[in-house]
Amino acid sequence: MSFRSLLPVRMPPGQALFALLSLCSMLLAAAPARAEPEKCPRMVAERPSRIIPAAFRLAAGETDRQVRLTFVGHATFLMESPRGVTIATDYNDYVRPDILPQIVTMNRAHDTHYTNNPPAGIEHILRGWSEDGSPVHYDLTVDDVWIHNVPTNIRQGAATRYDGNSIFVFEVAGLCIAHLGHLHHVLTQDHLEALGRIDVVLAPVDGSYTLDIEGMLETLKGINAPLVIPMHYFSTWGLDRFLSHLGKNYEVTRAESPSVVLSRETLPRKPTIMVLPGR
Repeated sequence: MSFRSLLPVRMPPGQALFALLSLCSMLLAAAPARAEPEKCPRMVAERPSRIIPAAFRLAAGETDRQVRLTFVGHATFLMESPRGVTIATDYNDYVRPDILPQIVTMNRAHDTHYTNNPPAGIEHILRGWSEDGSPVHYDLTVDDVWIHNVPTNIRQGAATRYDGNSIFVFEVAGLCIAHLGHLHHVLTQDHLEALGRIDVVLAPVDGSYTLDIEGMLETLKGINAPLVIPMHYFSTWGLDRFLSHLGKNYEVTRAESPSVVLSRETLPRKPTIMVLPGR
């Protein structure tokens, strides 16, 4: 059907032109706006498993699509983006990386997850809570890294402090990495939708101070990430207790180094738990 066929017949030329322009304007206004591409949208990994040891990072020749992840200890990881942006999670006074990171995130549950006296020189300090109890929301881009958060609740004695902590999500090198922080409850569908697609989950697996083991397994199932890296456990026994509940749903690998280099192309096809040395 042509535009002209939609116009009344036998109209003077001037009126016909005016009507045609009006019709075009209405059609353009009615057309749905093109949505901005969602960052970290849900999708599945398409390549077979191949996690590259950190020592081979330069040899791989694809550093623009790789992120280096180092387990510093407890709930602290150091991330290094392809362009050299450095991030430390749950930055605190006890367990810190050897370098001063450019960006730090914190959670409030215990003082091993935050510091009130961060060193000078840290460019961005992202606390996962607000002093007035309202939820905090971050949408920060630094060079080749995009960071946002999803507020969660924490126990406070017998009560609940709503929006008292955050899950931080890092989009870097085409990967979406979620640090669950000091998570105290199973995630709702709203939480999962706010997270979007997650490729790598940094998950507390102590089973007591944070979420119990059954709740953590339910949460990991909901997130459905190809790769899970355990953190926040206090002994080999505690880690093995978590691993013993996995059944056949996950492959388990143990890295020799606390540092690994990850990329979208090397995500495992089957859900995998990768244990990094340290705790």
